[in-house]
Amino acid sequence: MSRTIPMRSMVANQSGTINQIKGSGIMGVRIREMGLVPGATIDILGRAPLNDPIHVKLYGNNLTLRNNEADHILVEVDDLTKATER
Repeated sequence: MSRTIPMRSMVANQSGTINQIKGSGIMGVRIREMGLVPGATIDILGRAPLNDPIHVKLYGNNLTLRNNEADHILVEVDDLTKATER
């Protein structure tokens, strides 16, 4: 079973598929230009010590996103994913 959550709520070692981009205007364009589009699979590699930014793997590339950017990205995650927070 899967559920949709904001990318900001994901933890290290969790993966999912982007379901929707809520950002509009310049923020939405910036997010999409980085390749964060519906249907893309992402892996959360980790977080900075204060949980911001988020280290993400997308199409074999590494990205870092601020939490305010990650709030605009809805991700479908598998409830059975065994994610552990570091």
